[in-house]
Amino acid sequence: MIELTSTVDDRYLTDEHRMLRAMIREFAENEIVPIAREIDAQARFPWENVAKMAELGLFGVPWPEEYGGAGMDALGAALVSEELAKFCPSHSITVGATITLAAAPIYDFGTEDQKRKYLTRLARGEVLGAFGLTEPDAGSDAQGTKTRAEEKSDHWVLNGSKIFITNGGVGEIFVVTAVTGDSSGGRKEISSFILTKPTRDLEEAKAVGVGHAADLDYTPGFRHGKKEDKLGWRGSDTSELIFEDAIVPKENMLGQRGHGFKNFMRTLDGGRVSMASHLLGIAEGALEHTIKFTQERVQFNTRICDFQAIRFELADWWTRIEAGKHLVYHAAMLKQAGQPYSKEAAMAKLFCSELADWATTKAVQFHGGYGYTTEYPVERLMRDARIGGIGEGTSEIQRIVIARHLLGPEQRPVEKRAQ
Repeated sequence: MIELTSTVDDRYLTDEHRMLRAMIREFAENEIVPIAREIDAQARFPWENVAKMAELGLFGVPWPEEYGGAGMDALGAALVSEELAKFCPSHSITVGATITLAAAPIYDFGTEDQKRKYLTRLARGEVLGAFGLTEPDAGSDAQGTKTRAEEKSDHWVLNGSKIFITNGGVGEIFVVTAVTGDSSGGRKEISSFILTKPTRDLEEAKAVGVGHAADLDYTPGFRHGKKEDKLGWRGSDTSELIFEDAIVPKENMLGQRGHGFKNFMRTLDGGRVSMASHLLGIAEGALEHTIKFTQERVQFNTRICDFQAIRFELADWWTRIEAGKHLVYHAAMLKQAGQPYSKEAAMAKLFCSELADWATTKAVQFHGGYGYTTEYPVERLMRDARIGGIGEGTSEIQRIVIARHLLGPEQRPVEKRAQ
């Protein structure tokens, strides 16, 4: 696969960033490419490569060295998602979800004890993590959360379930939300908790030496449920989480009571930067495959890439990718600087989700009949790209966020009653 060059990199990336990206690309070409088609076809979780990614330190890129990380930054974490996704989005989302959805809220809102106990394990890749927010009746409407936490003398008791949780079956450390009471105005008081459980793939994890920590003090009454059979991301684990009188120690509340909604909105902002970089990588991977194909494929005694119509399409494609890079890298740098970036994260995620859809559909079309077969990876990238408009907030939710920054909150008219 050819490697795209970009002057955007000169604007944002340091030598350390470039070294990280080169390391990931070498790893992906040697270790991911040979198994990407297989794990997709079999819906098999790639434990062997999870261990190798942990050894490379990919799970700890943005976290301080004192917590087992590499001491880099948010842009470095975005590059991990972007570069892995060029080759296999399932690998990318496994790392990205652990970093931005499990480790990030513990780093942002956790106590020092929580960071030492849980963040260090996630940063070192010793175990995988996940974020439990979505429920059967609470997707875009997070206030629809029904999982409840009842306060007891020295613990909380959780009952309910979560669905569509990335790393839900394979993970062992989870940040989950639950209703802890009713606040003023009839809105639910939502709080966050750290829970643990054994991985679903216990034998596989033991065989590779990562993914299981027997000394985690697993949460009684907490378990994984059904694993989803998905259109894309088939090498990634997406599962249900179930809480049946789950006993959670008081010290495992994450952040202040009642701050769960505010805190997970901040977590989702970071998750959207990660998802945007993931989708950007898919679009780039699709273009790299397509350029190679059009340079090799001959029709009417002419390389496909020498037809002007094809050149125009490829030029538009690369232009959109460069625009996506600016959006993603800018949002990541704002995050790292501690500046507001909710709008920028939503814009990057919206743009790159639509870019990935468009780019992978183009890639299949450019490959002709070959693009519709599993012989070429573009059909897999097209399936993997489709989640972009749904995960980490739908495209419609991103537009709501952006519009609020542009126009302010929506003012709905009050219906006048007949006198």
